[in-house]
Amino acid sequence: MPPKKRFRCVLLFGPPGVGKGTQGKILANIPGFFHLSVGDVFRAIDIGSTDGKQVYDSISRGELVADELTMKIWKKAVDAYVALSWYKPREDLLVLDGMPRNVEQVEVVKEYLEIYRIIYLECSDMEDMVHRIRRRAIRENRTDDANEDIIRHRFELYEKVTAPVLEKYDPSIIERIDCNRSPAEVLRAILNATIPVQNEHFRENQ
Repeated sequence: MPPKKRFRCVLLFGPPGVGKGTQGKILANIPGFFHLSVGDVFRAIDIGSTDGKQVYDSISRGELVADELTMKIWKKAVDAYVALSWYKPREDLLVLDGMPRNVEQVEVVKEYLEIYRIIYLECSDMEDMVHRIRRRAIRENRTDDANEDIIRHRFELYEKVTAPVLEKYDPSIIERIDCNRSPAEVLRAILNATIPVQNEHFRENQ
């Protein structure tokens, strides 16, 4: 049986509050990029459904959604975007935010993704990130970001469970970017790292 066609992908990676979603939304407005936030997919799900109840229960406590459910929901979302022609894999470079979130998912996503670059948004000041997330919760009415205890638990979970994901990838594809720089400077650094990948993707699919 022939192997499945995998999506060429750039990962936005880093702890909560570093600006992955903000930068991803900017990239989404540039032709040739398609941004997909797993967190946004989770928040958009019908919380009255069986899957939605499980997702809401996890994120409301600051926990990670179970691997099997994460992949199920993510794959369903991707297939829908492709069917609607919002995401055109031959034309668009996938910018993925929020997965893989643990070392087990690193192996699982290999079936679906060819990861060419990891944009690692770093931050040395956790307190600043906590304040950023709380401000975002007010602006965007995100209940999962409103409780400081839950926010701090998410950081602990990131350090323990998600940060080790980086160790599973070749350091040569990891681009470290200081998220404390201005948003424009962060964007410029991200584009410098991703444009060569996007150009290669475009050439190979002409």
